[in-house]
Amino acid sequence: MKDKPIILVVDDQPQNIELLEAYLVQQGYETVTATNGEEALVKLFENPIDLILLDVMMPGIDGFEVTRRVRQDDIHRLLPIILLSSLREKEDRVKGIEAGCDDFISKPIDKMELLARVRSLLKVKAYNDLMSNYREELEHEINRRTGELKHVLKDLQQEIIERKQAAEALRESAEKYQRFFMTSRDCVFITSKDGDWIDMNDAAVELFGYSSREELMRMNIRNLYANPEERTRHGNIIAELGYCKEFPVDLHRKDGMVINTLITSVALYDTEKNVIGFQGTIRDITKRKQSEEQILIFRYFVEASGQGLGMATFDGSMTYINPTLCRFLGEEKAEEVYKKKFALYYPQEMRELLEKEVLPAVMSKGQWIGELALISVHGKYTPTIENFFLIRDKEGNPLCLADVITDITDLKRAEEELKRTAEKLRRSLVGTIQAMSIIEETRDPYTAGHQRRVSNLARIIAQEMALPNDTVDTIRMAGIIHDIGKMSVPAEILSKPGKLTDIEMSLIKVHAQSGYDILKDVELPYPIAEIVLQHHERIDGSGYPNGLKGDRILIEARIIAVADVVEAISSHRPYRPAKGIDVALEEIENNAGLLYDREVARICLKLFREEGFRFE
Repeated sequence: MKDKPIILVVDDQPQNIELLEAYLVQQGYETVTATNGEEALVKLFENPIDLILLDVMMPGIDGFEVTRRVRQDDIHRLLPIILLSSLREKEDRVKGIEAGCDDFISKPIDKMELLARVRSLLKVKAYNDLMSNYREELEHEINRRTGELKHVLKDLQQEIIERKQAAEALRESAEKYQRFFMTSRDCVFITSKDGDWIDMNDAAVELFGYSSREELMRMNIRNLYANPEERTRHGNIIAELGYCKEFPVDLHRKDGMVINTLITSVALYDTEKNVIGFQGTIRDITKRKQSEEQILIFRYFVEASGQGLGMATFDGSMTYINPTLCRFLGEEKAEEVYKKKFALYYPQEMRELLEKEVLPAVMSKGQWIGELALISVHGKYTPTIENFFLIRDKEGNPLCLADVITDITDLKRAEEELKRTAEKLRRSLVGTIQAMSIIEETRDPYTAGHQRRVSNLARIIAQEMALPNDTVDTIRMAGIIHDIGKMSVPAEILSKPGKLTDIEMSLIKVHAQSGYDILKDVELPYPIAEIVLQHHERIDGSGYPNGLKGDRILIEARIIAVADVVEAISSHRPYRPAKGIDVALEEIENNAGLLYDREVARICLKLFREEGFRFE
């Protein structure tokens, strides 16, 4: 008796043979290989083969012809044959069944499916061998005993003894089979030719939802078919071939639930080749079918998605793309993409980004999201947002890369349009602010140009501090109208020569609050009203109108405060002559960190003393 089943692997492609041998040897099977049909037939008769894995498309005689020749030999009439083929048409499978194959497996080969089907057919062969050996032994025994009875009647008693011994051997053999019979996870059954149960395992009782074997035995298997047409087709195949492999059938459970199953069955014959019953297995595939349906639904969503979806190996070879991504790339068929490295569809500078940043991030963190761009085969540039992520198996090992690609061409156009609109609004706002400044300065001719000069100095200080462009622009606009509140101060006070009284000074101090009140309800994109309100606040809290201290004063207001003091001291006022820039800078230097922001003061002094800045 052989220790290991021997499987004949036939394929004209050496790499396919190596792959199949790796799968099979790992599971404890021995293999014999052949690269064509003629060699396969020779090795079949030289070796005790238990199963054939046979490629269909081969030079010389193909897999169908090899199958037919094997079936013509009585010795190998029931030898399991699995055809391996990339052919998927129904006609090809019917041709294989007519030739005598037991099963089909589509290429590329799925390891789990291959091993499951090999195990199943080897079990069937083991049973067939058992039944065949039993029939041969029994026929031989009967013939021998009959001959002895004819020639020597005195040997009758001995013949009876020997028959009892044969019966005992049969009982022991049946017990061994029964152990296999009862431990199978699939339903294993034997029925009469009329469909009455003769025997079944516990898995059958569980499959059909009955409480006991006795309860199920009272049912006829034909009454369990949900579709009578399926029962008829199943019966016709067995009547024609003597067996049926994994025939899809919907069956009723006791509770009325319909389950999806695959029935594999063979006819049992008496010595005169009359059908006396059937034996086979029933496998519940309800959950598998539901999973397949869910996969089909998911595939529909993937195929219909407006986003590009793709999967790739770690060397950048694509294994799947959906139609949307195929359209992004300008290819008519996905197969064209599979022939290339996917990086070729990116601009050169982005290929380096993929290699040095994207792939390392995905491998270390599991995901990378960012903006990239694709170049189609026609040269079309498509800006994208891409979500690369890692797909892992159940054990957490990396399997492949996936990429979800969104075309952001319209978004980019919208952003550009938004920028143009914002720029128009900005220019309109600047014009409005300049107009407000001019109106205010017409009431105070002695300080004409003061706001523009403060705005210019404040802007340059902000730039030297490396503040964001939006903040610099905000400071420039706030500087132009920082004294707009003086519109509420009587003109005669603004232009009064000589020293102002305390009351007059208090009226002028109101201009910061008045400026805020004028601007607070105007919809501006920047905090200009707050800057105008705070431009007379001081670091130590001695300023007005709210006595704010330190960082509670906006940085924009702190910059304008320094620029305002420098310009005011160095320029002529109705109530005093100009004191000059040196006095102004001395004021800033002496009070840096006390009244004025220290960093703002440092940069202001640097502009005048080191870089030669002067008011225009």
